[in-house]
Formats: sequence, C-alpha cells, structure tokens
Amino acid sequence: MGRIGPVEIIIFLLVVLLLFGGRGKISGIMGDFAKGIKSFRKGMKDPDVDTSQTTSGALVNDPINVTPDKEKSKV
Repeated sequence: MGRIGPVEIIIFLLVVLLLFGGRGKISGIMGDFAKGIKSFRKGMKDPDVDTSQTTSGALVNDPINVTPDKEKSKV
C-alpha cells in the first residue's frame, strides 16, 4: 500500500491524455459552453420575438371551447 505501480501510472496517463490530449478538448467544451450562455442571454434580451401568440394566431391566454355541440351528440 502507498506505492505507485505501473497500473496506476497507466491510468493516470490515460486520464491526462483524455483531459488535455488531442485538440484541446477542455477548451473546446468551455468554448461551446460560453457560446451557449451568450445565446441564452441574447435570447432573453431580444424583444423582437413575440411569445404571446401560438402558431395558430390565437392568444395563449384565450380559453379554448372543447364542449361538444348538443345537436351532434344526439345520434
């Protein structure tokens, strides 16, 4: 116990290679994270987007009549 063997060194090198190897994976991940935050902030500030209407043109707060007609229910 307490000694570092060849298996531990290999595991350590694999972890270091995974984190810092290649084309800078950590910097790429952090860059994507920063782009996401910027897009979110831009979306929160953008007053051009009107969220009060759905695709059908009805306002979100308008109630929808779902009661069946009396004439059609008498079959």
